Amino acid sequence: MTRIAILTVSDRASRGEYEDLGGPAVEGWMRAAIANRCEYMRRVVPDGLESVRNALVQLCDDAGADLVLTTGGTGPSPRDLTPEAMRAVMTKELPGFGELMRRASLAQVPTAILSRQTAGVRGRTLIINLPGKPSAIDVCLGAVFPAVPYCLELIGAGRIELAGNTAP
Repeated sequence: MTRIAILTVSDRASRGEYEDLGGPAVEGWMRAAIANRCEYMRRVVPDGLESVRNALVQLCDDAGADLVLTTGGTGPSPRDLTPEAMRAVMTKELPGFGELMRRASLAQVPTAILSRQTAGVRGRTLIINLPGKPSAIDVCLGAVFPAVPYCLELIGAGRIELAGNTAP
């Protein structure tokens, strides 16, 4: 069974001061877009290089996730270090994902230029950085998700079968 991990990166959500909206939004989108059964894992960690890096290594190497979707930590704020943490653990960067997510987001909001999403591979795991806002998650996943099943196939990860519509 394909294992999908959703990693919310937020200081406030990790302390329980703020409800995690990004993780549930990602999971809901994925459940609507994928036809086959998958196992979902969700984690919340504080912003920062070490916390995100450690969580990514654990999800990829120990938990055996085929796909890791991060949400949050991709802006220009000093503690937004999700892309840096990902670069520390990935073996191959896939910059086209970030380019397409920004282009799709710019059609909605001019501040999307500040976003630093990217994607990459660690072993047989695809990692994609998503923004933290549910509306932006929807736009970004809608833009890049058609490439995800083929990418998973190419890296030898679990199989995903798309539902009739990949933009729930």
